[in-house]
Amino acid sequence: MSIPHPQHRPGTPGAPGADVHGLHATGDPVSGAHAWTVATALPVRYRVRFVPGVLDPRNPALARAGGPPGRRLVVVDARVHELHGHRLRRYLDAQDVEYETHVLLAHEQVKTMDAVFQVADRMDSFGISRRGEPVIAVGGGVLTDVVGLACSLYRRSTPFVRVPTTLIGLVDAGVGAKTGVNHGRHKNRLGSYHPAVDTLLDPGFLTTLDRRHLGNGLAEILKVALIKDADLFFLLERHGRALLDSGFQSPAAGAAVLGRAVHGMLQELQPNLWEHRLERLMDYGHSFSPTVEMRALPELLHGEAVCVDMALTTVVARRRGLLDAGQAERILRLMRRLELPVWHPLMEPVTLAEALADTVRHRDGRQRLPLPCGIGAGVFVDDLGGAELGDAAGWLRTWSATEATEATEAAGAGAAGAAGSVRGSGTRA
Repeated sequence: MSIPHPQHRPGTPGAPGADVHGLHATGDPVSGAHAWTVATALPVRYRVRFVPGVLDPRNPALARAGGPPGRRLVVVDARVHELHGHRLRRYLDAQDVEYETHVLLAHEQVKTMDAVFQVADRMDSFGISRRGEPVIAVGGGVLTDVVGLACSLYRRSTPFVRVPTTLIGLVDAGVGAKTGVNHGRHKNRLGSYHPAVDTLLDPGFLTTLDRRHLGNGLAEILKVALIKDADLFFLLERHGRALLDSGFQSPAAGAAVLGRAVHGMLQELQPNLWEHRLERLMDYGHSFSPTVEMRALPELLHGEAVCVDMALTTVVARRRGLLDAGQAERILRLMRRLELPVWHPLMEPVTLAEALADTVRHRDGRQRLPLPCGIGAGVFVDDLGGAELGDAAGWLRTWSATEATEATEAAGAGAAGAAGSVRGSGTRA
């Protein structure tokens, strides 16, 4: 993916106080200029690509990612190391890579600067070269965020390569430019913009992902569908549950869903990578969820908190006439079908008000809050009030409780029916 930056217009060649490189001086540069303005551009180019079988010893993609083969520091999530460490070692040995491995515990409670310092210390002891030896990060979004921040700080810029191993890493955390760690009670409050030079996406890792973490990633895919891509929403309606059941190993449907989700994310990120514009469709589901997620830890995963946020704002959109009743019902029922939460006790007026206030500060004094407008499109609002939020949250709480009761009764009836049929079969036998 190639990301152009706005080009600054340099001074007119030959004009006093200006040159073609964009350095403009006011006053007399010889006798003493009063001020200088430096205008420059930083071209950014990074790759995101699907690489099935990325740890196949015959596949050179990872060994050559980010530069010629050579020395590599490999930072790997502790759980991923348990599951895939032997494959990773076999791969690096087969590719004749000189490497060291640093195993890092990576989850939201330890996503702090301490983890960044651990990675930086290991980079130092490894004696990493500043440009030619990219760090390889193998793990979920927490791990790649930590490594990315460490690399952005180490000698002010060290390249790294991402190999996401979770669904949320494949479609969200692993494809953008942002890095970050939590600070105090705030999610990703410390961070930088430092994209990996290469991101290798291998859906094969999803076979060892548990069902809940698959759902966690499906929430971020649903975000893209609701706010940007109606066709992706239809795919999730038709195939989402089967993909959850199969660990995304249904070739046609899995490839289509993953491809559309990644493409949609990159379409939104590419023209606004540094977030100079704060109205961002990909902020959908991320207005209330950062506060709720951090206060609920470890009860909610990131995607689960995002889904609760999207459920709430779906109700807000319905009440504003941006969605009709049928669309809102389809959205909420798809969330349920994907086994995602639509409600949490923290979705109450005080927490929601505090979350919105923090979001306003994050978005430079305005709400800039994305809401779905139909399925597959979005609008931004700046006038969401406490009473409206409270009414929507109350309705959603009631709906969620009713749905849970009906699901329990249906499950009980199904079990009773099954028991009856077994008894009947026994009698007939």
